[in-house]
Amino acid sequence: MTKTATTNKLTLSERIKSATRRQWVWFIVWTLATLLFAFWAGSIWTLVLIPLFFDIYISKFVAWSWWKKTKNKAVSKTMEWVDAILFALVAVYFINTFFFQNYQIPTSSLEKSLLVGDFLAVSKLSYGPRAPMTPLSFPLAQHTMPIIGGKSYIDKPQWKYRRLKGFGEVKRNDIVVFNFPAGDTVALNMQAIDYYLLCKSNPNGSVGVRSNKKAYGDIVFRPVDRRENYVKRCIGLPGETIELRDDNVYIDGNLIPSPKLSQLTYMIHTDGTIISENIFQELGISKDDYSIPSNNGLVTVKMQDLAGIDSLSMANSGLKQRNGNSGRIYYNIPLTEEMLTKLKEKPFVWDVIKDVEQPGSSYYYPLNHKTDWTRSDFGPLWIPQKGATITFDKDINFKVAAYERCIKNYEGNDFAYRDGKVIINGQPADSYTFKYDYYFMMGDNRHNSADSRVWGFVPEDHIVGQPMLIWLSLEKDKGWFNGKIRWKRLFNSAKK
Repeated sequence: MTKTATTNKLTLSERIKSATRRQWVWFIVWTLATLLFAFWAGSIWTLVLIPLFFDIYISKFVAWSWWKKTKNKAVSKTMEWVDAILFALVAVYFINTFFFQNYQIPTSSLEKSLLVGDFLAVSKLSYGPRAPMTPLSFPLAQHTMPIIGGKSYIDKPQWKYRRLKGFGEVKRNDIVVFNFPAGDTVALNMQAIDYYLLCKSNPNGSVGVRSNKKAYGDIVFRPVDRRENYVKRCIGLPGETIELRDDNVYIDGNLIPSPKLSQLTYMIHTDGTIISENIFQELGISKDDYSIPSNNGLVTVKMQDLAGIDSLSMANSGLKQRNGNSGRIYYNIPLTEEMLTKLKEKPFVWDVIKDVEQPGSSYYYPLNHKTDWTRSDFGPLWIPQKGATITFDKDINFKVAAYERCIKNYEGNDFAYRDGKVIINGQPADSYTFKYDYYFMMGDNRHNSADSRVWGFVPEDHIVGQPMLIWLSLEKDKGWFNGKIRWKRLFNSAKK
């Protein structure tokens, strides 16, 4: 009689007695880990894993490793790879969901605090990890399968939002990774553009966008945790009123200091001198900041020679000639306070003038309500807070425009506004009490950041985590042997 046949005839008590100390140690380790996780997650369903571990390590009624005993080498080798891959996928899914996630900075909205090409380790524990909301998804893919394309997740089941206990809460000036709130609806041919901005800019609104499939592609809905990941700085907290005046932030009427490395854009007026690439690099201005890529692959510097420009046109732009010399301008150049000071010290620089945006030249939140707000002068706007109530007794048009998306899209209510009356879930409503906290996020690159000034509030269920560490930083304009890796940024804190 073979050893396998003999093992299969053993009773449970005999199997327990025959288990080695090593088997018992592994069973106890996994059992304790399961108990701790069940307590942390507040889920008794996790405890069903304990009988599974008992069978794997002690009773062995199920032949979990049957392939290790097969004489077919091809089957054995294949199953060995399958076992390793499945274990890796499960481990990655678990770690990404509850502990840490990798994130790469794609845009310059947080320059110079975080740079394009920074790779971040994002802690889910800082604010508490979310329990999975769309649990059936491919690890490491946010919403689209790599290479082959298509959805990387299955829509159902869809679980309710629940957050496990973490080390703290979102605080002012925290850099936060979150799911893009306006990413609930996406035009697949223009995924980089906010769907609601597309609708606002289309003469026929959402009907025009949805009817032009050739230009916009399919219009799809994405669950909260499958929406694009964004990273910004939290400026406004739940229950506060935020306002910007001349690029200064005021919370409840009090001035809030700007982050040390925050940037605004300026026009640089020189005596005609062409600013070299070396000077831009010396100041810390990246090529993306002072140039525009052309369709032919060449790079066009944001520059204009003012020779031949009449004095009246120059005066209208806040410029003036010197001894008949009109000079040269560089426009839309982002600068920190330190960079601004250094630039003004250059002998060839005449003036550095902050860019001013005219009201109505761009769209700002709330999109469906006309205001004269700009990126520099915005608000005042109250940020919703869990348990707080708004009343629809005055300024109803504004309140509907500002908070409809919160009530309808984020908190899942039917919402209508007809004949000056608010109707929620089919009933006339004079007020509404919010069930989520909301946050106001902004980029440090204040004039070049699409943030809460454009797409509104970030609900608490969209919060992903906090960047902790820069583990890699790559400069896209340089080669691998010519400064591609920003060595000085490696393993620096991302909490700036």
